[in-house]
Amino acid sequence: MTLLTFSELCSALPRHARLLGIDPGKKQVGLALSDVSRMVATPFATIKRGRLGAMVAALRTLAQEHEVAGMVIGMPLSLDGSFGPAAQAVRDWALELTVQTGLPACLWDERLSSAAVNRMLIDEADLSRRKRADVVDQLAAAYILQAALDSLARDNT
Repeated sequence: MTLLTFSELCSALPRHARLLGIDPGKKQVGLALSDVSRMVATPFATIKRGRLGAMVAALRTLAQEHEVAGMVIGMPLSLDGSFGPAAQAVRDWALELTVQTGLPACLWDERLSSAAVNRMLIDEADLSRRKRADVVDQLAAAYILQAALDSLARDNT
């Protein structure tokens, strides 16, 4: 299975299928779900990054329970937009996820998503570092997924 563009991914999905947003971190992976109309991304969960087999099993279960038919995976491009070692590692990981889960996926530029979420949590929610650590990955996944969903709205106007 290959990685798709976001528009190709959406075109390939059944009508009311959800999308799963993924923020792949080194220690944790943030997850977010779209609604069935693919307009709103909601933070869902944070899972520990471990063996790929355990991640695949968790994602398959989640996909069945929540009618997820595709994945939007955050791509950590360098600040200048270049494709560095971190981006290559995520691309390889995403390709393996698509093969093992059977879910189509696309990569979405996630530059500064965690920084934006952290800034919001500090400025607006006044959360401590420890409390931020509990939610930042799933909020970053929602931030990534919402950006992708918003691009659909822009393309349709």
